[in-house]
Amino acid sequence: MNPNRRQMLVAAGGLAALGFAGPAVAAAATRRLGPIGIQLYTVREIFQKDPVATLRAIARIGYREVEFGGGGYEAMDHAMLRRTMDAAGLKAPSVHIGYDALLGDFDKSVAMAKALGAETVVLPYMTDQHRTEAGWQAALPNFNRFATDLRKAGLGFAYHNHDFEFTTKPGGKSLYERFVEQTDPALVKVELDLYWIAHAGEDVPAWIDRLGPRLYAYHVKDMRADGSMAAVGAGKTDFAALFRLKGSAGVRHFYVENDQAPAPYLPDITTSYRTLRALRF
Repeated sequence: MNPNRRQMLVAAGGLAALGFAGPAVAAAATRRLGPIGIQLYTVREIFQKDPVATLRAIARIGYREVEFGGGGYEAMDHAMLRRTMDAAGLKAPSVHIGYDALLGDFDKSVAMAKALGAETVVLPYMTDQHRTEAGWQAALPNFNRFATDLRKAGLGFAYHNHDFEFTTKPGGKSLYERFVEQTDPALVKVELDLYWIAHAGEDVPAWIDRLGPRLYAYHVKDMRADGSMAAVGAGKTDFAALFRLKGSAGVRHFYVENDQAPAPYLPDITTSYRTLRALRF
């Protein structure tokens, strides 16, 4: 199959799974989101150049939570970042820390998370070497160990998906299915990226209701009809319908993310913030 055609079909599957093919279900929309967050990977280029100005600009838009990831935050002065957040009225409930860092420099990772005021460490990505059956099976026990050791340190643990976990199916069983089955649900929580699971062509509402007790946070990014990423409100995702689901009831954080946000970034994240602030579900 032509790769471009396959990508469009996969995206279409995700769109259908989110209910884009028909009208939204009418319901009394009285709930609204609490503090709205942003994953700093969205603004990684300007954050790396001037983290203080970027955090202040994010706070002025109205965001009250940030999630560290990208932009070289690991090498920055964490005390300075914390002071900037405190002054701007921002909190960082969670941080993204890579697999190799957790495996090889666990104590430093814990210290960094705590210095930023985080309560949860999120494993954001697995490289190609772990995307085989053997590589994935070797990594999953470490997910449980990370979660156990982080709990001892007073921190939670969650895993953030992309699409490969759903589309890679050695022996007919997806990597994500293996993750769900082989990690401890009491310790290993889920940060569900709503774009990537839809892009994989999955039944998103079904997964939300299945994962409900494990859901820690959502990455909220919109999808256009062609499957590309968009600011929240610039695509076709019915976020109100997803947030009304029973499985969404325990989600604690809603982080805006757009991996492909166009420069100068701030207008894009302003659109996302305003859309979510006005959302009723």
